[in-house]
Amino acid sequence: MASGSNVAPRDPASQRVGGPAAHCRASVHATIALSESQHRMPIRGRFARNRQDDVALFRVCESGARVMTLPRRRFTRIITVLTVTGLLAGLAVTASAQWGYFREGRAPARYPPASMPDRDFSFCKLAYTSVRYEDLGMGWRTDYPYAGINLMTRYSELTTAQISTDTRGEPNHWVVELTDKELFNCPFIMAADVGTIGLSGAEADGLRTYLLKGGFLWVDDFWGSIAWQHWSSEIAKVLPPGQYPIHDVPLDHPVFRALMYVEEVPQITAIQFWGWNGGNTSERGDDSAEAHLRAITDESGRILVLMSHNTDVADAWEREGEDPNYFKQFSPNGYGLGINVLLYAMSH
Repeated sequence: MASGSNVAPRDPASQRVGGPAAHCRASVHATIALSESQHRMPIRGRFARNRQDDVALFRVCESGARVMTLPRRRFTRIITVLTVTGLLAGLAVTASAQWGYFREGRAPARYPPASMPDRDFSFCKLAYTSVRYEDLGMGWRTDYPYAGINLMTRYSELTTAQISTDTRGEPNHWVVELTDKELFNCPFIMAADVGTIGLSGAEADGLRTYLLKGGFLWVDDFWGSIAWQHWSSEIAKVLPPGQYPIHDVPLDHPVFRALMYVEEVPQITAIQFWGWNGGNTSERGDDSAEAHLRAITDESGRILVLMSHNTDVADAWEREGEDPNYFKQFSPNGYGLGINVLLYAMSH
């Protein structure tokens, strides 16, 4: 819970991440939805089958459900139509507002109940204490809450995965801290601006227990060598690099192809920086010229921590409806990578 909460931590020895649904990660059955009944809008016809497009099927959970990967052109068409019909048509903002902080980080933290309302997928955002500042960053509140809300929405539209919703049908998204017992109800957590994070001993212990018991952490939106060095020193408190080294994720890994082929690590910049700097994407100049996707894995090769450095993947979700040019340049790859990662995390 929030700092100062007197909620007693859960005994880690008795808890596995995800509760009763951990064996199939929130009961995901992530098959691409090809019928009208599985979408807010119809996507008609079957996907083309040829040597380029008929990619290997990716097995999800013990149910035998499968995901068919999509070529970029097909995926881009689908996500564009979904976004234009579902969001752009109802959103009108000025250029000055859309390149600012008019929504980001202003919503109050939404903490989870003692027990989750259902076993369906919820986006969990990691709250932490910042010990330094990074330009354009807002600490843990960076990209909160709309990045998570939009990713959940597209995840439900582009797969048959069930997402958790409230009584109004809105996605349930939660904020958790590393000493919360509720952390263990989140098989997937995401953190932003981690070049500013400071982990206490108790938080490092909590994160280590969470990860080794099946949890998945994705950290995003931290830029340059100083932020990388700071994050590396903090995660070393959790997973010592001698036993858990950091390595680059190869392009043939499922996170690049589970749903959509993502051909490279996309460099996605904050919409403010992009708007103010003529479309430039490197927020720290030469010090962040190349985007990286790195990981820490366990002995079996399962990703414990995924790190997207020198890129802001979550802005491609959060800002999808604020500028059509920004959307076209960044959102297809951003959503492709994001949903690929969810499919991987929820099936491993």
